Amino acid sequence: MLDGIPCYAPELARESPGFKAEHFAKLAAVEDGHFWFRARNELIVHVLRRYFPHARSMLEIGCGTGYVLREVTDKLPQLRVCGSEIFLEGLSFASRRVPVADLFQMDAQRVPFVEEFDLIGAFDVVEHIADDMRVLREIHHALMPGGGAIFTVPQHPWLWSAQDEHACHQRRYRRSELANKLRTIGFRVVFSTSFVSLLLPLLAASRWRRQTLDADGEASTSEFGLSPLLNSSLYGALCLERWLIQIGLRFPAGGTRLIAAVKTAPQ
Repeated sequence: MLDGIPCYAPELARESPGFKAEHFAKLAAVEDGHFWFRARNELIVHVLRRYFPHARSMLEIGCGTGYVLREVTDKLPQLRVCGSEIFLEGLSFASRRVPVADLFQMDAQRVPFVEEFDLIGAFDVVEHIADDMRVLREIHHALMPGGGAIFTVPQHPWLWSAQDEHACHQRRYRRSELANKLRTIGFRVVFSTSFVSLLLPLLAASRWRRQTLDADGEASTSEFGLSPLLNSSLYGALCLERWLIQIGLRFPAGGTRLIAAVKTAPQ
């Protein structure tokens, strides 16, 4: 235990490659109002309801400040929710946002559970880890037979920019890359689409405008500093996108890839 939190990888609880603990406070300050975080949450909840309506337990790996977990508990109160994070700093925010969740510190490359959860989510997490296949295998092991997993990852290597470097990303995924890796280790993909597709030209222009970080890290925060009118307009575009996805459209390109998969084979 550290700071009252169960720890499975205490040597990494304060400092670890793949992310910077000081980012949590910045995220907590912007998530509630930012168009991308709001729209991503709404799409995640749609996929949960559509593809895993009978799930009773869910673990979010890399739960950060608890922003997704709070949305899940609000919209799907029947789920028993757990959240893990490698940094204690993130869990301090999550514990306040989601007091009903069971939270613990854990390395995603060493998940201490076997066939424990109906559902596991990793939302913009695996791109931070060099050996993503190891993480996917650990998720597979921790799922009940027939359990489900949901992932969001940044997409398209050609969008790589200073923002990715500042966020400690290891990669941006190609269109079919994550789905192929999931199939290799015994998952069946049941849902896959790009997201932030209607805004892709704007995203590309924003990323290409700055290819290097300023001394104060301005490039890393430029996508958060939006006027209320612009933020509202971008949110409206992603609401339209979500509606199109809900009626069956799948986008081939976009800044984010969302995938849902079911465990079908032992490892």
